Amino acid sequence: MPIVHRIHAFSDNYIWCIENNGDCALVDPGDAAPCIEFIEKKELKLKAVLITHHHFDHTGGLDDLHDYAAPVVYGPIKSHPRITQDCTEGKNVEVIGCNFQVMAVPGHTLDHIAFFNTDQFNQPTLFCGDTLFAGGCGRLFEGTPAQMHQSLQSLAALPSNTLVYCAHEYTEANLRFALSVEPQNQQLQQRAQSVAKMRQSGEATVPSSLKTELETNPFLRVNVTSFKTNITNNDNVRTYSDAELFAEIRHRKDNF
Repeated sequence: MPIVHRIHAFSDNYIWCIENNGDCALVDPGDAAPCIEFIEKKELKLKAVLITHHHFDHTGGLDDLHDYAAPVVYGPIKSHPRITQDCTEGKNVEVIGCNFQVMAVPGHTLDHIAFFNTDQFNQPTLFCGDTLFAGGCGRLFEGTPAQMHQSLQSLAALPSNTLVYCAHEYTEANLRFALSVEPQNQQLQQRAQSVAKMRQSGEATVPSSLKTELETNPFLRVNVTSFKTNITNNDNVRTYSDAELFAEIRHRKDNF
């Protein structure tokens, strides 16, 4: 059974290393040095790289990794010269014996994709880059609120026991914002307390589970009646559509 390892990079990035039978694949290697150090320590063979989008903190290690092991690089074909295997919505790719469904999830960037595996890991497994975070979602650098809302809804429809491997340790700050818009959510309160203790101890809060995100992540809760009612009552407006409410919450987070 494949195993997922966490590699720390920069101040808050996570690079994911998928290990299977002595081979490995990296997800969003923004920095090659910690990846190579990890691979050599574990005596693995780097065979492939998965790229979710073009930002440098996700692609910056590709040139050095090419010189190191010349892995096959999967991702949005126009996002980096080292990507040779184009990944588009609905495509299935096999990487070191693992089968991933490609999901187009534009919003953070227009080229953003996610990789989803249904049944080869302990639980369904999602590598979603900067689209869905633990307790939040990515900023809209290129896409529209409507695009990001639709992308998140497609992820929300995955099995609730899906493990969510995002690319940053933003959880504690994300939950502080979440509490500002849904302070009465008891599950959110408990999660925020737990995450604060984990961070004080230097523990990582990722991966999360989709079930936890559906219960506590405001960007996945805009279609929940209690959440919507709370916002509309406080704003003295009659109704928001789900997409309008997402845009409102994203605007608030940008200015939080």
